[in-house]
Amino acid sequence: MRGSVYHFIPGPLRAALPTSVRFYMKHLFTLLGALLLMVSSQAQQGTITGKITANGKPVQFANIAISALKTGAVADQQGMFVIRNLHPGTYDIKVSMIGYQPLALKKSIRSGQTITLDIALEEDLSKLNEVVVTGVSRATAVRKNPIPIAVIGKREMNMHVNSNIIDAIVKGVPGVSAVTTGPNISKPFIRGLGYNRVLTLFDGVRQEGQQWGDEHGIEVDQYGISRAEVVKGPASLTYGSDALAGVINMIPDIPETAPGKLKGSFLADYQTNNGMIGSSLGLAYSKNDWKYVLRGTMKAAHNYRNSIDGFVYGTAYREYNLTALARVDKSWGYSQWGASLYDNTQEIPDGSRDSLTRKFTRQVKDADDDIKNRPIVPENELRTYTLNPLHQHIQHYRLYNRTRRQLGKGDLNSLLGVQQSVRREYNHPEMPLQPGLYVVLNTLNYDLRYNLPAIAGLETTVGVNGMYQQNRSRNATDFPIPDYNLFDIGGFFFAKKTIGQVDISGGLRYDSRHIRWNDFYVGPNKDNGFDKQYHLPDTAGARLQFPAFSHNYTGISGSLGVTWNLSQRVLLKANIARGYRAPNITEIGSNGLDPGAHIVYLGNREFKPEFSFQQDLGFLAYLPDLDISVEVFNNHINNYIYQARLYDANGEPVVIVPGNATYRYQQSGARLYGAEVSVNLHPRAVSWLTMDNSAAYTEGRNRNKALIDLHGDAARYLPFIPPLHIRSALKATATRNFGMFSKAYVRAGVDRFSAQKHFYGVDDTETYTAGYTLVNVGAGSGIVNKKGKTVMELFLQLDNVFDVAYQANMNRLKYFEYYSSSPNGRMGIYNMGRNFSAKVIVPF
Repeated sequence: MRGSVYHFIPGPLRAALPTSVRFYMKHLFTLLGALLLMVSSQAQQGTITGKITANGKPVQFANIAISALKTGAVADQQGMFVIRNLHPGTYDIKVSMIGYQPLALKKSIRSGQTITLDIALEEDLSKLNEVVVTGVSRATAVRKNPIPIAVIGKREMNMHVNSNIIDAIVKGVPGVSAVTTGPNISKPFIRGLGYNRVLTLFDGVRQEGQQWGDEHGIEVDQYGISRAEVVKGPASLTYGSDALAGVINMIPDIPETAPGKLKGSFLADYQTNNGMIGSSLGLAYSKNDWKYVLRGTMKAAHNYRNSIDGFVYGTAYREYNLTALARVDKSWGYSQWGASLYDNTQEIPDGSRDSLTRKFTRQVKDADDDIKNRPIVPENELRTYTLNPLHQHIQHYRLYNRTRRQLGKGDLNSLLGVQQSVRREYNHPEMPLQPGLYVVLNTLNYDLRYNLPAIAGLETTVGVNGMYQQNRSRNATDFPIPDYNLFDIGGFFFAKKTIGQVDISGGLRYDSRHIRWNDFYVGPNKDNGFDKQYHLPDTAGARLQFPAFSHNYTGISGSLGVTWNLSQRVLLKANIARGYRAPNITEIGSNGLDPGAHIVYLGNREFKPEFSFQQDLGFLAYLPDLDISVEVFNNHINNYIYQARLYDANGEPVVIVPGNATYRYQQSGARLYGAEVSVNLHPRAVSWLTMDNSAAYTEGRNRNKALIDLHGDAARYLPFIPPLHIRSALKATATRNFGMFSKAYVRAGVDRFSAQKHFYGVDDTETYTAGYTLVNVGAGSGIVNKKGKTVMELFLQLDNVFDVAYQANMNRLKYFEYYSSSPNGRMGIYNMGRNFSAKVIVPF
């Protein structure tokens, strides 16, 4: 014990003490010495304390971090924070909070010193510094990316009435629209381009589930998404073919949880128009370096209604989802596993009616079916949750892994996923268990990219990605596409650098896609009287529906863009890009009936790949009282592929299968141009009030001169182009709690859709669509207990307040009509009428 306080007692005095007393004194003084040493050490350490405010008001839950020490603090409800036990030195301090500009400070602290900071944050309602991961080589702030990117979060999606995840995104992002077939089926379009030109991702994994089809949606649980990132423009550089128009990345919700504690939430959703009942249970748990998330969802709805059609027969649906995620974070990086199961049963509408009463009728016969002489659907079957025999059943399974590993100052990112899409369409009323269409699509996705260490501020990335697909028909009676194998691979190089106030980024990519199929024979099935697939060598009595095909498509894509930071608040952006897309299977290979779409598709195996050349200009400004965003685009596409109704030489529609339209794919040049403008007001003098305004306009021109010379204005425009859409929303949010109500808000919005006069009218593929205005109102609040903890979130929304009868030009049901005239002068099916939604989220 030499050196302890005990040894300062004189030796003779120590010797005179009893042995037991000397023993206890020895240990007592040792303990006192250790305490004195600790107190002395504490006295040498410093403390940083302070208060964080914005516009004179405290900012609670702001994060204060000292990265070098891996320590920090979180501001309390008064904006106060304390960081203790700091050794003398100079430290970089970062202050951040969602909705505010991040702040960096450098402070020196001496031995025993206490520093008090008064930190004022600036609001950042425009989210210019928000980080995105979609369409870029690595996580990048929105302000630094020259390509237009929009982000919509979970709370904003919850404020709308949504029937599916694409519906939620369309309502929150200008320039995004959807082709719909009833409330639960939405195919995303970005600036007038859709189907296989828009790549949808779930947690970075490309969604593969027969995207060419009109009659089923995106196989993702809308309640399990925390945010969606939308790239508006060619994103072929990092994703390859099928990202010609842009990308929608749906990022799953992974809540932050305290170690060793289970966290969860239960959601209940009800909509009055179609009786939609939705419920979702989410659970999250973390232990050590691991996080686990599990979510299960159920939705069911009967037929929707409007003031013209009443209840629209054939639009009921039922859906189940199950998602599981596991993630481990280590010093070397992270690895995340995900698995999902999607099961959707959706009725198949065909729009058949009684010619006098306009009431919906239903098919009851396979043979000798007269579509204009069917029995009327009983009233009790229009509001039932029991699905009718004519329906489709979509199942989608997904398993994937995403891993990032630090390699020195760079990092290696890998993705590997497997998917299976099972699609069955039942269209035989006398044989309800016999599917008309039954296809199974298996997909392997892979992606490997390396972010090289930055050299002189230059960040570079090299990568390779693609997929392997195998599609097979099963026990079916209709075969619109052949069985095929597809292999896709592409390599890319991407770089970005900041020079003063200018951010520059761009790169190049080369893609190769090989698709092939063997001879595909179809002939009579003696067991049921329909058709079946025949296999070699036994093809007697069968016909060759799909002759063998093998082709390799290649393309080069690239982009170059700059962002000029005029100031921290004002930006100018410019980007040019060349996109590439190989034709999809139905465009080159289709030759048969898709019973769910009620369309016979005819493809063309001579089609060439599409190439786009797009220019984007953008202006973004975050001013003290308002945000301004102006995005202008111009897009030229070579070899643009679209579908048009097929008529014979006498001007009569070609009918290959009775009761079903026939469409043939066309290819020509095209030009699309337009703009999105947003002006969002948030006056500081009235901090509780915001007003968001946006306008989106797209024009699509067909550049097929021969067709225009033949048909005039009817051929001048492209199909499925959204009309001018103007949206305004006024929202008042409480700045403090009122009793048990927290973050309470009320909102009112107006959506104005102009008439669509510019449509592809050759052979009545499309017709004029009248304009309409929809008024929507809503309110919501958090419910807190006496301790200030949120026990419930409530969202109320009423859409189409005045029950306007309207037809969207991108609603396929508009064209479900079998008569040339109608007693009430109304043709086709109308969109949903007034709809009230109540949504409750209970965290626990």
